[in-house]
Amino acid sequence: MAESSPPQSWIRIGSDGLSARINPLGAELSSLQDREGGELMTDADPAFWSGRAPLLFPIVGQLRHDQYRLGDQIYDLEKHGFARRKQFELVEQDDHRVLFRLAATDETRAQYPFEFVLTMAFEIAGDQLRMTATIINTGDKPMPFSFGFHPAFAWPLPYDSVAEDHQVIFTKPEPAPIRRIGIEPGLIEAEHHDSPVVDNIFSPRFAHFDDDAIIWDELQSRALSWGGPGDPVLDIEFPDTPMLGIWQKPGARYLCIEPWAGMADPVGFEGDFTEKPGIMILDSGAEQSFRMNIRLKES
Repeated sequence: MAESSPPQSWIRIGSDGLSARINPLGAELSSLQDREGGELMTDADPAFWSGRAPLLFPIVGQLRHDQYRLGDQIYDLEKHGFARRKQFELVEQDDHRVLFRLAATDETRAQYPFEFVLTMAFEIAGDQLRMTATIINTGDKPMPFSFGFHPAFAWPLPYDSVAEDHQVIFTKPEPAPIRRIGIEPGLIEAEHHDSPVVDNIFSPRFAHFDDDAIIWDELQSRALSWGGPGDPVLDIEFPDTPMLGIWQKPGARYLCIEPWAGMADPVGFEGDFTEKPGIMILDSGAEQSFRMNIRLKES
């Protein structure tokens, strides 16, 4: 497992209103600050979770027994895949934009027998950070995969509202039931649960996460806001991902808002990798992009 790169190696981009620093290890958004230097992301306290915003590829979540079957072959692959542990190549950089690239290697082929390129672009324009992940199938056969974002935002944000007053406000009502983690560690149970959203508002409490993440696999919204009343809030758009996870370690000072295209194995899953819920198939030579935009909106 690769060690975390030190902050002095992180790459900074910014504008007059917003600045970001990205760790080339995992192409991970590691800091997002307002114009006064207020930190909008996790403090990464290792007592809870030292991650910041890992990229989830080529799977989202946990595999049963950390393995998957593809045809008559069995492969080992850790939770959330390997991209978050890989050093990305820096391809382009200026004051406002940076582009990273990860390509298949012998090490990745042993876990995931496909040829791919994953690029990750970050761009700041005014008060908005735009992130675009693009997966390209550079091989000669169809490629099954999933992808997800996993950013941990400060809870509370660095303004006046206390943590208990923060809300996730979806752009649409979200009455559909949610999914939770089941009896097999990290896997999705079959049962659905009542949504904690009232109309379009979710008011998180630490107790919501005693049983791990809250998962929406029938999400109507493709955008939401995060923050406290009367304060600047984060407007978050994710137009290309149909699922969402929200998670934290109870008591920590972050809330992960995770747009997903894919999710963990169901409890008891024994199917082929191509039958896994949320798996997409990318044809040879094709590419698919996933966007996540974060805008700091003043009250």
